[in-house]
Amino acid sequence: MRGQVDFSINQSLNSDNKQISFSLLELSAMFLRMNFLYISWIISLTATLGSLFFSEVMDFEPCRLCWYQRILMYPLVLIFFIGVFDCVKNAFKYSKPFILLGIALSFYHLLIQWGVVPESLSPCVQGISCSAYYIKWLGFITIPLLSFSSFTLLLLFQILGKIKNEIE
Repeated sequence: MRGQVDFSINQSLNSDNKQISFSLLELSAMFLRMNFLYISWIISLTATLGSLFFSEVMDFEPCRLCWYQRILMYPLVLIFFIGVFDCVKNAFKYSKPFILLGIALSFYHLLIQWGVVPESLSPCVQGISCSAYYIKWLGFITIPLLSFSSFTLLLLFQILGKIKNEIE
């Protein structure tokens, strides 16, 4: 098949030689399922360090919704760190409320920034506007979109991890 890479593993079962074949996509899926907590920790750590970089190095003052999203992201670094090194299988249970609230808040923030929800319905009544654009990479990547992407990826990896734990 064109564009598909196959990896083969020879396995001996009861003196029968069987060959198991995996595509690159299947190997990638297995890697992600096996390392979901570690990858979740990397994502949450990157999001946390990125938010600190924007506020402390670039001097972007966060709006109120950005603060709420930070409050939901920062504990995830610790939850996933403990999950990785303590082999906690129920990290999903502890992280789920943070992730789901983070997705909802960051999506709401995106709606405000896109003008779907009026600025008058945002909690940013004083100081920094919730609809302000500090960055606009490639013409559409903003800080709330980065936050939404991080929380969504975390949810996907937690679902993968939950599936892995149910299989075991």
